[in-house]
Order: sequence, then C-alpha cells, then structure tokens
Amino acid sequence: MQARALHFLIPGRDTSDGAGVRLKRSLGQSAHVRLDPFLMLDEFSSDDAADYIAGFPSHPHRGFETVTYMLDGHMLHEDHLGNRGDLKSGGVQWMTAGRGIIHSEMPQQNEGRMRGFQLWLNLPAKEKMKPAGYRDIQPDEIPVTALDDGVSVRVIAGEVATAQGPVQGPIHGPSQGITTDPQYWDVSMDAGTAATLPVPETHNAFIYVFEGDAAIGGREVPRHHAAILRDGDTLHIHAGQDGTRFLLIAGKPIKEPIVQYGPFVMNTAEEIEQALRDYRDGRLTA
Repeated sequence: MQARALHFLIPGRDTSDGAGVRLKRSLGQSAHVRLDPFLMLDEFSSDDAADYIAGFPSHPHRGFETVTYMLDGHMLHEDHLGNRGDLKSGGVQWMTAGRGIIHSEMPQQNEGRMRGFQLWLNLPAKEKMKPAGYRDIQPDEIPVTALDDGVSVRVIAGEVATAQGPVQGPIHGPSQGITTDPQYWDVSMDAGTAATLPVPETHNAFIYVFEGDAAIGGREVPRHHAAILRDGDTLHIHAGQDGTRFLLIAGKPIKEPIVQYGPFVMNTAEEIEQALRDYRDGRLTA
C-alpha cells in the first residue's frame, strides 16, 4: 500500500453565484485550480436567509455533470422539460447536463439553515452531447458504514468496505455507470481518531474539510480547505481535537483539453461558440 500525501491546499474563497447566493469556492476559483475530472466545488452554508433566498434562477449548462448534496435545507429544481425535484436535507441530485439543460434551483424556505455543496464533474468528449438527465437520491438510499470506532462514512458514489453508494462507475457493469468512476464520501471522525481509507490508485483525489480540522502526514487541513492528494491507494488521516467531517472525492482523470465559458464546458473554442449560438437561437437542448 502507498499512502497518499498532501500535495497542496486550496482555501475556500468567499464569492457569490446565481442571483447572489453567498458561498465558498475551492476548486474552480480559476481555470488553473481544477483536478481532472473535477471542475469546481462550492460550499454554501448560512442561517441567514438573505445569503441564499434569491437562489439560482433559470440558467443553462452543457458538457458536464453537477452533483448537489444538501446537508440542511430544501431546494426545488425545475427544468425546461417540466421536470421537478425536491432536494431536502441529506439528499443528492446528480444531474447530467449533456448536450444541454436550462434549469433553476430555488430555496423552498424563508428562514433557517441552508447548507450543502455543489460539485461540477467533467464529461469526456464522447459524452458531452448525450441527452440530459437527472437522478434524485433520497437520504435513505445512501448507506452509512462504520470503519472504526468513531469513524463513519456516508457513501454517495463508489464503494467503501461493503457499502456501495447509489451512484456507481463503469467497473460495476459494461453499459451502466459513469466513465470517471467517481467516489464521493461524507466522512465523520470523532476527536482524536484516525482512519485509513482506501482510494483507487487510478483516481485523482481530494478532501474538503467542512467541520473541525484534520491532519494528513502531520500537515493540518483546516476547515473550509480542499486538500489535493498525491498518488497512492490509501489515505491515512487524523481528526483534530474537535473531531472532523469532510468530503473525500476521487475520479478517473479524463486527460482531455478543457475550454470553459461560464456554464458551458467543452473541448475546443469552436464547441463553445457553437454552444453560445445554440443557446442564443433556442437550440441548446434540441
């Protein structure tokens, strides 16, 4: 076994998106702050409705997937095809934008806590123009497994020990799953505990600490920081004195050029220009 060392840290940067939703962005702060196949990770967390109430009115996407994980709160997703989905505490929406989707994500609460994440996951060139689709995953569909005393993992995608998440990659079937074989885990550790997590050696991987703090190889990973990991097949991690909770996210790199213009992620500038024309002419989703 080869332990993954901490390569570098990305502090979550305060910003806003949509109609003014306040959030922290780690991956995706710029075109140079990505980790193939991951394009962006946003954390939103506030007890003040003014920080989130305006939501994300109708907007387009093409060429990638979005994964929204709601820890606390209630959002309603709607799209141009008439699809509707309620995303509530503990639930996940895995959306494939593919050739095009126009949708909105709007809060369904006027007060209280809204907390969660949105991850952007790239698609390979051969899949960028496939039909759009959704998968709404209810909280009770997501297994939780205990690895050691004081260490538990909520498995959204991939596999940990004997727990298989509701989202699987191509290794689980010749015609099902996601090419990048994503692993998406919500890991909780009590104060002073240590864990060894298996991470596929074929994957790029990072963690994002959103409660407490952690340490990898003696190096601290503070709250609201993404830690990019070096190669290896395991992660040895220690919780701080207040415990920790973090996302561990890994995927097979696509190794293709990326050209991004806002909500469009393609492989060439010409494809971006085509996406803009299609959106302008009402053909983005045709």
